[in-house]
Amino acid sequence: MKRMSFAEFGGPDVLHLEDAEEPHAGPGQTRIAVRAAGVNPVDWRIREGQFQKVRPIELPAGIGQDAAGVVDEAGEGVDGVEVGDHVLGRGSSTYAEFAVLSAWARIPEGLSFEEAAGYPSVVETALRVIRDVGVRPGQTLLVSGASGGVGSAVLQIARDRGIRVIGTAGAANQAYLRSLGALATTYGEGWVERVRRLGRVDAALDLAGSGVIRELVELTGDTQKVVSIADLGAPELGVRYSGVTGNVPQALAEAVGLISRGKLHIPVEKSYLLSEAAAAHIDSQAGHTRGRRVVVV
Repeated sequence: MKRMSFAEFGGPDVLHLEDAEEPHAGPGQTRIAVRAAGVNPVDWRIREGQFQKVRPIELPAGIGQDAAGVVDEAGEGVDGVEVGDHVLGRGSSTYAEFAVLSAWARIPEGLSFEEAAGYPSVVETALRVIRDVGVRPGQTLLVSGASGGVGSAVLQIARDRGIRVIGTAGAANQAYLRSLGALATTYGEGWVERVRRLGRVDAALDLAGSGVIRELVELTGDTQKVVSIADLGAPELGVRYSGVTGNVPQALAEAVGLISRGKLHIPVEKSYLLSEAAAAHIDSQAGHTRGRRVVVV
């Protein structure tokens, strides 16, 4: 089979399409014929070696953790899914023709493989950080870097829970944030005052890692009311860095429920061929994404 892999840490140029042995489903796992794989910032952070001290991997290695496709193997102990089912899920080395998933759910009716591939990690992360930051119905949550996949999910899930949301993003994404139910404002000089004019901030999330931790603490008045998923230096400022995956099966079930109720929709900004994965990483790393990017297999 074909898969994207890397043999050294570095920039997008270390990614190479290779012939590899097909993986097979072990106990509690399923294998899918991949139709699309989600592109997440964690993918290029792993490719750069940013997590080697905390989550070391051996090279050469595959890349990717989210995917949607057709089940073609079910491991020992797996029930509730059959060969031929269309699923989305979380696994490893998903930029490939076949991938093994450790968590999955059936794709909701009307959702394409490309759309489905963009949900697993972003919804798990969104649910986790909303919980971690402790924001409650009736309160206001500030989301820095709100237009990407996780931000899009956070805004919609928070609104569904009765939480008021303020989102920051580039000028081109202001209307998009408002379409998700957020009060929107731009980055850049004076952004803190612009947020203040929109009202009190009870909790804040840093989703972009753009060096705004101090300002988010200033706006909330409490380091315990700020959580980052993008700034590895956050703990030095007394702010929690949330990087440990939570309950993925539960998150997938909640995602499917939200999608089925029409309460969650994350658009695919751009799709790439498997051979174009390096370009997908370049674009993801540049930021300013509206929704998700996916690799089509």
